[in-house]
Amino acid sequence: MHKTQVFIRPEQDHYRTRLTHTLEVAQISRTVARALRLNEDLTEAIALGHDVGHTPFGHAGEHALDEAVRSLRPNSGFKHYEQSVRVLQQLERDGQGLNLCVETIEGVAGHSKGRTDIGEFDPSETPSLEAAVVRLCDRIAYLNHDLDDAVRAGWMSLEALPKDFQDLGASHSQRISAMVSDIIETSASRPAVEFSAVMARRLNSMKEYLFENVYLTYSKEVPDVKKAQHVVTSLFRYYVEHEDSMPEAYTGFQGAIDYLSGMTDRFAIRQYEALFVPSAWA
Repeated sequence: MHKTQVFIRPEQDHYRTRLTHTLEVAQISRTVARALRLNEDLTEAIALGHDVGHTPFGHAGEHALDEAVRSLRPNSGFKHYEQSVRVLQQLERDGQGLNLCVETIEGVAGHSKGRTDIGEFDPSETPSLEAAVVRLCDRIAYLNHDLDDAVRAGWMSLEALPKDFQDLGASHSQRISAMVSDIIETSASRPAVEFSAVMARRLNSMKEYLFENVYLTYSKEVPDVKKAQHVVTSLFRYYVEHEDSMPEAYTGFQGAIDYLSGMTDRFAIRQYEALFVPSAWA
């Protein structure tokens, strides 16, 4: 609930968080799975678990932790989807992991497309049709809610959006409905889950527009992004050097990764203040 989606430490309560993003992905995914007569429970399980390994401060925090890990171990790195699998299989229930089926774990591991365009269905990219549903619905969710948040924050206006995207509908719900309907109509009675060529082109265009006008711009122009990344980097290096400052369940280099990536934004800030800010100044 207190992990950033895109906008760090927003002043209003209505910006998305990692939790609300996850719930939106689960709701959209289950709707598509039901219409295509797929396994709804498997689809929902993948959706609910897909981001549990995300760092505090969203992708800004993930990038900072990845760089911090690589600076000490160049052949290593940090990816939130890999950490999600680790959380589910090894960290939950005091180190026992959850009793999840292979299909759920594989779906979580393969959910992320990053900035890659959506193309034709490729079975090698996703282990099951349910995993393919979550992979596409993750993009439906974040394109729409990040757009919604960007407009609310004053970073863009709906009138400035590419015409292809405006044609999908005048509201958040209309655009999501158009995308969901396209997946269902395109994929019905076929051994594939995908958008039509026209819809895929529209989504790819919108994704690039958001990267250029929100994701990359926001990270460069908002001072809190660099501050948040400094918090992540500083905490990670401290925990690597001071293993005894972490709870007993966390040990060594990997323990520092596990402990830090599991923090919420506000807990990470409190830890930073406790370790690096004189108490009279906090």
